[in-house]
Amino acid sequence: MALPVTLDDVLAAREVLRDVSRTTPLEHSRALSERVGGPVHLKCENLQRAGSFKIRGAYTRMSRLSEPEKARGVVAASSGNHAQGVALAAQMLGIHSTVFMPTGAPIPKLLATRGYGASVELLGESIDEALVGARAFAERTGAVLIHPFDHADIVAGQGTVGLEILEQCPEVRTILVCTGGGGLLAGIAAAVKATRPDVQVVGVQAAQAAAYPASLAAGHPVALAAMSTMADGIAVGCPGEVPYALVRALVDDVTTVSEDSLARALLFLLERAKMVVEPAGAAAVAALIERPGAFRPPVVAVLSGGNVDPLLLLRVLRHGMSAAGRYLQFRLRMPDRPGSLVAVLALLAQVDVNVLDVEHVRTGAQLHLDEVEIGLQLETKGPAHSEAVLTALREAGYPLRFG
Repeated sequence: MALPVTLDDVLAAREVLRDVSRTTPLEHSRALSERVGGPVHLKCENLQRAGSFKIRGAYTRMSRLSEPEKARGVVAASSGNHAQGVALAAQMLGIHSTVFMPTGAPIPKLLATRGYGASVELLGESIDEALVGARAFAERTGAVLIHPFDHADIVAGQGTVGLEILEQCPEVRTILVCTGGGGLLAGIAAAVKATRPDVQVVGVQAAQAAAYPASLAAGHPVALAAMSTMADGIAVGCPGEVPYALVRALVDDVTTVSEDSLARALLFLLERAKMVVEPAGAAAVAALIERPGAFRPPVVAVLSGGNVDPLLLLRVLRHGMSAAGRYLQFRLRMPDRPGSLVAVLALLAQVDVNVLDVEHVRTGAQLHLDEVEIGLQLETKGPAHSEAVLTALREAGYPLRFG
């Protein structure tokens, strides 16, 4: 059966994008290479125009609209990255764009989408619900729906990432791709497998929003009943027909990663690679952190986007520190008298821990009149140091309470 996107389609898309998208850098990661036991490189689509790979597919699709279609405008649904890609492409092509975003879309992504000139409508709690609104808008107004992943032109545009990877790292043996609806994964597979069938192409999904494993097992796209992940950019409830056909035919595997691994990957990229990446964009690195021996090097991990809400980044980084054993949060009771807190802080200084926050609770149903409860947030050097801190406190007679 003929596939919906071929290498020729991807090559044609590259010509369309020649003066539009950037050839993003491929950065070697020494830290990841040491974990994996061979070269690991990061394909930095977080440094692409509008902050993600999405401009590639959006511009390819919209550049091929007829003049009457362009005059009617376009409409899209997205939690942020596709929204920005569509808005920027529309601005460059002189097309009016309307974008439906979930009500919980990150504010920086919403503001950036409006900044590119799009009209933004907030609807629903997920991309799937926003997409229903976008389809209704298209039927009502005649605007052309620019689907985030389920169209051959979108997939062909995203596939240009694969062409760049082969040119920048011809020795590559494994490519790890952050995956939601599957447009980027399908496009890269179409570009790579046509000339390098020996290269393993692996999709990576958040475990709590992983529609592809069940869909591939069933032999057709299967919708998830529910999703819950910090990686909003890949929280897609059902694969598209176009990318699904390509993923089923060409992709070697689709694996999943935990929320803890996503948080640790985000922290790792910030600290060790100096890269600001959103949770969805860190999924490929999360897979390397979870299973460093599972992939044949040289490995290229695609960082699909860098549009992250600063407030979410703060929360995720703290979660990542906790998952890496570098953050402790607990409560302890002590006598409510002068010098008690000083004694605890002196003990923490002896074990060389950094105190981030201290909270006093003097009233509570479980507290005696002469007791005070102290909430502590600590930064440690790792799991062994964390255990040493807790041991020192317990040996000093302090009862600890977590949660």
